[in-house]
Amino acid sequence: MRTVQSMHEFYSDTQTRPTRAMREAALTVDLGDERHDADPATLELCARVAELLGMDAALFLPSGTMCNEIAIAVHTRPGDEVICTRESHIIFAESGGPAALSGVMMCPVDGERGMLTPDQVRDHVRPRSAHAPRSRLLVAEQTANLAGGAVWPVDQLNAVAAAAKSAGLATHLDGARLLNAQVATGIPAADYARDFDSAWIAFTKGLGCPVGAVLAGSRAFIEDAWLLKRRWGGAMRQTGVLTAMCLYALDHHVARLADDHALAKSIGARLADLPAIEAVLPVDTNIVIADLAPSAPDARETARRLRERDVTVTVVGSRRLRIVTHLDVGPADGDALIAAMAAIA
Repeated sequence: MRTVQSMHEFYSDTQTRPTRAMREAALTVDLGDERHDADPATLELCARVAELLGMDAALFLPSGTMCNEIAIAVHTRPGDEVICTRESHIIFAESGGPAALSGVMMCPVDGERGMLTPDQVRDHVRPRSAHAPRSRLLVAEQTANLAGGAVWPVDQLNAVAAAAKSAGLATHLDGARLLNAQVATGIPAADYARDFDSAWIAFTKGLGCPVGAVLAGSRAFIEDAWLLKRRWGGAMRQTGVLTAMCLYALDHHVARLADDHALAKSIGARLADLPAIEAVLPVDTNIVIADLAPSAPDARETARRLRERDVTVTVVGSRRLRIVTHLDVGPADGDALIAAMAAIA
């Protein structure tokens, strides 16, 4: 049986494993009870992320999905409507959480490369009526995952947020890969989050941590978020064993995201030359979206054949694959991927 370590893991950047140095950071950290604001590393991490995002306060959570779901619950009331792109993570990968946990409706909008325009937002805000749900929240995703890790231009992102706020909506930024956007463009994360009421970053993707995300917003927002963290079972105790690794990642793994981007661009360019590939979406960061040629097997069969060659990818459509670079893959893994794809025609 193949081990994880023997595979060329392009399934997702969530497949990263903490480095030895990251694990060692957790061995010497001072610990306390986070429920009593007594864990030093967790307090430091939240303060640093709040500053990074230009927010007043922040909260450590086990996952990015919990960040999104808590933010939705704080910003909305049951029966409200959330405006987002059709390919948003909150629609395709959170198990119906907005409906199950917050009782809200989704208003999915088709955006260009996972991005909306201010006019699209204004067009989808419902007039006040006793017969319709109330438009209450805009959610944007930076980078846009299923659009190939596309980076919203900062002016467009904040113009969309401003259009929503002018219509009376709250705004939330799903920043799972926000630091990828920062590294790719040199634009600070706080500039992308400027016109949002809440935002978060993940530590379990390109930054290589085993657990954790940090949600930020106003102090009042975080106070409400803490209530839901406890209610939904996300409050923990000595979280320093986790947040020490997140602090290590902030200090050592952010700049190296550029290596992931370079590898993704190389893979995208090489895939485009293969007979099995019909098209590759533009590669902005660490995600490659490739459409299979009519002569190739469908996506599930292609993924199965790749796995037989020790390469994993994600199926994101009947003829579409997602390939994600990260801390645990390098040029040699890219060569293995290209060789495996070349054998599939």
